[in-house]
Amino acid sequence: MMRAAGALALAVAALAASPGAAAQAKGAALPAQTVRIAYLDPLSGPFAAVGQNILKHFQVATEIASSRQLAGPGIKFEIVPFDSKGSPQEALTLLRAIADQRIHYVVQGQGSHVAIPLSEAIARNNERNPGQAIVFLNYAAIDPDLTNSKCNFWHFAFDANSEMKMEALTDYMKGRAEVKNVYLLNQNYSHGQQTARFAKELLSRKRPDVKIVGEDFVPLGQVRDFSPYIAKIRAAGADTVITGNWGTDLVLFVRAARDAGLTASFYTYYAGVIGTPTAIGASGADRVRMVSYWHPNIENNPAEPIYVDFTKRFGEEWYVLASYNSVAMLAEAIRRAGSADPLKVAYTMSGMKMKGLMGEIEMRSTDHQLQQPLYISTFTKAGGPVKFDAEKTGFGFRTEKAIPTYVASTPTSCNMQRPAKP
Repeated sequence: MMRAAGALALAVAALAASPGAAAQAKGAALPAQTVRIAYLDPLSGPFAAVGQNILKHFQVATEIASSRQLAGPGIKFEIVPFDSKGSPQEALTLLRAIADQRIHYVVQGQGSHVAIPLSEAIARNNERNPGQAIVFLNYAAIDPDLTNSKCNFWHFAFDANSEMKMEALTDYMKGRAEVKNVYLLNQNYSHGQQTARFAKELLSRKRPDVKIVGEDFVPLGQVRDFSPYIAKIRAAGADTVITGNWGTDLVLFVRAARDAGLTASFYTYYAGVIGTPTAIGASGADRVRMVSYWHPNIENNPAEPIYVDFTKRFGEEWYVLASYNSVAMLAEAIRRAGSADPLKVAYTMSGMKMKGLMGEIEMRSTDHQLQQPLYISTFTKAGGPVKFDAEKTGFGFRTEKAIPTYVASTPTSCNMQRPAKP
């Protein structure tokens, strides 16, 4: 396991030389300890492939943080997996077990339908049991309510939310004259509903000539045959499909479109997620686009060593940069706080700026939403700027537009209540 950490040393060495590292070096060293992080996501069920893949992401991230001593000498990190099965009820049951095991940090990302009740339960736990406080590192659940109306001090979002991503997508689409008739197909839970809502609102403002010719919501992880939806999209005369689907709901949707010969363009959030590039294949070349905060063919890509090592080691794609950012920021916060105490770490992380692999990142203090650039990319034949193909398909993602942090940022309505500062 440590081979990966050694191979990635150059990629993360700059973090060890950060201002926080220098400050800690001058002060008293933290006692040697292992900081455990609960990984609370589906490891079985319809989204197991995604969950198992991202578990490996976090295991590699903690190897790097431990071997590079990002939190200071003698501070190691360990991922403890918990299978939520994609169920909010199961996740809340496991949260009690996590608290009983005195694990103070939880990472979760597969589904805002899990993240919202989990965030609320963590806040209640921390109010009632301050000695067993838990910090929620949300790497991928992107319902904007998590950092707006439902924000709380203990929740930190490392992915761009649905509104931020749709702002970026529609900024790109407004210059695409071929986009005329749009069909919205999304999963029937908070993230999917928000994706559809923002698509309609932002297109009506930026491209009032565009028609929404159809809209569907599919039950999360339950549809096995998307051909009836493809028929509806074709009958509606859609030239463009916008979808926030992920995991098996995107793989099967794209596969059905391919099998039916649907020629509409797809604008997605998660075309890079495991299994999806294979489902897209050649039929989706130059027709599938994605908004993301990272992909492997970004020019002068500092995260390339992690990507290369991960793909060689596991034979799978590395695409969740937030797995690294969340662990690296946690480690840096522990270093700066001079403590692994969750309250001290949360206060340190709130508003923290640091050098990430892709440049400076900031955990905005008002809502705990990470501020970072976004990219629009197109799935196309490998070669030239497409150095890496995805899942050995011969096709990969090419950057169409880079959106700087200040443009990708959106306002927040968060009115955060904070505990007494330690």
